[in-house]
Amino acid sequence: MLKENIKSIRKSRGLSQEELAIKLNVVRQTISKWEQGLSVPDSEMLVLISEVFDTPVSTLLGESISTDNPDDLKVISEKLEIINLQLSKRKESIRKFWHWIFISICLITIIVFIGMATMGNSILEWDYSKIEYAVLEVAIHSFGWIFVRTSPIILIVSIIGIVLTRKKV
Repeated sequence: MLKENIKSIRKSRGLSQEELAIKLNVVRQTISKWEQGLSVPDSEMLVLISEVFDTPVSTLLGESISTDNPDDLKVISEKLEIINLQLSKRKESIRKFWHWIFISICLITIIVFIGMATMGNSILEWDYSKIEYAVLEVAIHSFGWIFVRTSPIILIVSIIGIVLTRKKV
């Protein structure tokens, strides 16, 4: 219901998605996601949208509620609370996703580094007169050269990512 209301009110006001995005200080894709129902604006943004459209928040939510009745305001606040709860759950799942991605990158970097350190001795024993070993050795050496130079940066960035995405108590 919210997505249709935003779209219909925007069109009735003669605004494009880009124009509305500029007024709300968001990107056009955000407006598109709201109108497709892929995301919802938080309570602060709903208030801002209602100000831009010069329409009550209740109308955006799909109800024609008069502000004189306190019970109706309670309904609106409950709906906003539900929306905020949904947004916080979504943000938490995104935080967890990135936290585990950073942990995985850190672990993979360490495992590859250990693997390269232990494999180094066996590579020296290869017979490089065979072209297959020579090409493979060049590929492994190139990977190792790039990896050894970038792995400290990757490790530092992933550790910073782990710290920044940890759950705050």
